[in-house]
Amino acid sequence: MGQKVNPIGLRLGVNKTWQSRWYANPRDYADLLHEDLKIRKMIYALPECNNADIAEVEIIRHPQRVTIVIHTARPGVIIGVKGANIERIGAEIQKQLTKKVQIKIKEIKHAEVNSSLIAQNIARQLVNRASFRKVMKQASSNAMKNGAQGIKIRMSGRLGGAEMSRTEEHKEGRVPLHTLRADIDYGFAEAHTTYGKIGVKVWVFNGMMYGHDKNEDAGQLLRKNHRDRSAERTENSEKSERPARSSRGAKSERK
Repeated sequence: MGQKVNPIGLRLGVNKTWQSRWYANPRDYADLLHEDLKIRKMIYALPECNNADIAEVEIIRHPQRVTIVIHTARPGVIIGVKGANIERIGAEIQKQLTKKVQIKIKEIKHAEVNSSLIAQNIARQLVNRASFRKVMKQASSNAMKNGAQGIKIRMSGRLGGAEMSRTEEHKEGRVPLHTLRADIDYGFAEAHTTYGKIGVKVWVFNGMMYGHDKNEDAGQLLRKNHRDRSAERTENSEKSERPARSSRGAKSERK
C-alpha cells in the first residue's frame, strides 16, 4: 500500500463520510461532479473567503435546492458585517447554478488539530519566508498539546530556495495509516513561493473509533430485529402463564 492512498478515501464508509452527498441519474452524474468541483474552486478563490481558514466545503443536493456547508475556523470573516459577505458569496454561486442555493457556516472549534488548517497555516508561513523546519516543529507541537495522538508533516519542493527540490518530513506520536478504525485526518496545501510551489501534506491521528452501530449491515440489522422480537414473545408468554398458574394453586387450596 505504501504512502500513496488517501487516508480519507480509504476510510469512506468505515469512519469517514463523503464531502458531496447526493444521488443522480447516471447521465447527469459527470456534470454534477464537475459542478461540485467548480463550486469548491469558486469558494476558495472568492476575495470574501481570503484568510477565512476554510477546512472543507460540504455539498448536499436536494430536489429543489443545493445546500453548501462551509467548515471554517473563522466564521466571522465569512459572515461579515450583518451577513454582507455571506450574501455576496451566495449571489456569486447562484449565478452559476439553476437551483436555489442555501449556505450554512459550521465553526471548527479546535483548529490546531484540523489537518487542512494546519497545512494552510504552514503554506502561509512558507510564503512569508519562514524557516520550514521551525514551522513544521511548531505546528506538530501545537497539535500534540491540543489533544492529537500523532502527527506527520511532509513538505516537497525547493525548500529554503535550494536549487534541487527535496522532501522533508517531521513526525510526532504515532500515525497508524494501515489501521482502518484509526481516525486519521488528512490535509494538503500548496505554498506559491518565489522559488516555485511547495507542497505540504499533513496527517493527524485523533485516536481509535470503535463505532459498532455505524458498521451494521442490512443482514446484521435483520438478525438483531429477529432476536429482539423473539425475546419480546418469550416475555409475553411468561407473563400470560403466571396468572394462570396462580389461579390453579388457589383452586387446589380451596379443595
